Amino acid sequence: MARPNYSGEKRRKELEKRKKKEAKKLRKLENATSPQTGDDDDAPAAEGGETAPPL
Repeated sequence: MARPNYSGEKRRKELEKRKKKEAKKLRKLENATSPQTGDDDDAPAAEGGETAPPL
């Protein structure tokens, strides 16, 4: 009878974790950069002078 390969299973789990971690890191970097570009588009519109004067 064949014996289970626990080290192979462990390696697969570690590789899976690594992939998930890398994907999460990339998502965080993408989210960190995308709001900044969105703010740049909104900044000139906010300076249009249509806001209420400060009290």
